[in-house]
Amino acid sequence: MGDNEVVNVGPEPLTFDEVIRVARHGAAVHLTDDAMAAVSAARQRVDELAESATPAYGISTGFGALATRHIDPALRTQLQRSLVRSHAAGNGPEVETEVVRALMLLRLHTLATGHTGIRPATAKTLAALISAGITPVVHEYGSLGCSGDLAPLAHAALTLMGEGVVRDASGELTSAAEALKQAGIEPVELAAKEGLALINGTDGMLGMLILAIDDLTGLIRTADVSAAMSVEALLGTDRVFAHELQALRPQPGQALSAANMVKILQNSGVMESHRDPEACTRVQDAYSLRCAPQVAGAARDTIAHAANVARWELASAVDNPAVLADGRVESNGNFHGAPLAYVLDFLAIVAADVASMSERRTDRFLDVARNHGLPAFLADDPGVDSGHMIAQYTQAAIVSELKRLAVPASVDSIPSSAMQEDHVSMGWSAARKLRRSVDGLARVLAVEVLTAARALDLRAPLQPAPATAAVVKALREAVPGPGPDRFLAPEIESAVRLVADGSVVAAAESVTGPLA
Repeated sequence: MGDNEVVNVGPEPLTFDEVIRVARHGAAVHLTDDAMAAVSAARQRVDELAESATPAYGISTGFGALATRHIDPALRTQLQRSLVRSHAAGNGPEVETEVVRALMLLRLHTLATGHTGIRPATAKTLAALISAGITPVVHEYGSLGCSGDLAPLAHAALTLMGEGVVRDASGELTSAAEALKQAGIEPVELAAKEGLALINGTDGMLGMLILAIDDLTGLIRTADVSAAMSVEALLGTDRVFAHELQALRPQPGQALSAANMVKILQNSGVMESHRDPEACTRVQDAYSLRCAPQVAGAARDTIAHAANVARWELASAVDNPAVLADGRVESNGNFHGAPLAYVLDFLAIVAADVASMSERRTDRFLDVARNHGLPAFLADDPGVDSGHMIAQYTQAAIVSELKRLAVPASVDSIPSSAMQEDHVSMGWSAARKLRRSVDGLARVLAVEVLTAARALDLRAPLQPAPATAAVVKALREAVPGPGPDRFLAPEIESAVRLVADGSVVAAAESVTGPLA
């Protein structure tokens, strides 16, 4: 395995790219010497407290509402085992492999900071599981986002013990015991404090936030491309995107989106065909065209804010109790998921609104009162053919769902643990619904690209901009051009794939160079 395929995990923060490489691309991990030194030093302090007659939370006591009970040393291994088994109480559909790998990596990083008191051997075993491609089965329901993602992390910790169910490197379901045996990994018998150290983190929420930021960053560029295609094919104006107009409102994301659209629309024969005031009698375009940079730009700035929150969390060591640099072991509330929950909810609003504007542009293509000379529904023979009529219905159904998903999870809280945990973040729930929102946004943008491309073809012999023409050409490799009605679902799905894998943006960038 080459160096490029291994991510080094030390006390310093991981980057987004490193998380993506491990979570999505299967990179192995390596604990650095600095990490092992930090882990060893913290463990020494935990061992000292474990041997003391004075109770220390999480080391020689019970947990949560049961923290007042001092646990006899002979029962402490059982205490850790019982903690993990009882907390591995997730239910419902299986969570995606990339999410679980992100969760495992981020927990490993917190262990590597030396603030948890884990034993070096236990940290190494978690690293070995990640590198071997062994993925614990984690379930949709179980986390309240405080004390961190307890149930999801407990399912991962259960695997370290050689218990529970996993997917092996080939994706097959098998027992953890069998997977560890096949990989030559010895199960761990957890010692004092280790159960808490493995489950008391915000790692699931953070992992899903980073994955969503990665997806949304690409989708907002796609929204600039699809909006430019729609402005062009609907005979809109690009004058409103001029730098001097955008500078009157110095919102940074807006400027970037407008600049992208100007680049994409350069040298468009379609745009040139109606620049003459006598050829264009419209005073202003509809908001879904004219204000595209304002909406996509605000989305960019929201994503940037979420990325800052994620970076701060990547620099964190979330555990309770935490081992401080001076050797103290202190209880804290850093496991509360509120900072992540808020931005996860905020991004769901972004996805819903960008999709909503995309759907409005698509709808304009289909209405002869608003599409400026195109056939009804872009149909080959309107009345006999329905064209893209129902593609817009599909968009509308998704947008409606996205609006429901934009209702925040983080404003809810259900007390737990005998009122010890009387306010929780629901950040895991915010992250789970955001994943559905991101998927929905990709599908809505794909229908806009599909429809705008058909409209540009129907504007012939007028020539589109080289950048939008490149997008149409990429699409035409999978989807034929205008003609009588065909089975539409596979064509929509082909467009979805081109949006999701970045091909739409790449096609435009083959002409424009890198878009912001």
